[in-house]
Amino acid sequence: MEAVPLSRGIAVEMAVPPIDDVDLGTVFRALSDPHRRAVVAELAMDRDDAERACSSFVMPVSKSTRTHHWRALREAGLIVQRDAGNGTFVRLRRAEFEQRFPGLLTTLTALVHTGPRRVGDFRDGARRR
Repeated sequence: MEAVPLSRGIAVEMAVPPIDDVDLGTVFRALSDPHRRAVVAELAMDRDDAERACSSFVMPVSKSTRTHHWRALREAGLIVQRDAGNGTFVRLRRAEFEQRFPGLLTTLTALVHTGPRRVGDFRDGARRR
């Protein structure tokens, strides 16, 4: 991957799998954690796909656990992460994901914002009211 130079030092983009190698099962495993789901949903809501500092996300976990979450999302191919020396930055691979898994990010965002569902909320294929 090509590094992107910054005004203060050199940025290093961390390796991500090519989109054709991204496996839906791996993506679902990465999204099985509520913190990671929330991060992806938050990134997906930004239609400009702007890069954000990893520290700008609220995750009430230890630094090592945050690092684990970023690695899981990156290795699943959901995000691109860049180390700029003074911090790490992340962006969603929206265009690539929409091409590989059409509608997945839209569905995820909708599900995250409607709240959790329990199996007991559904009976005979219909949602109880």
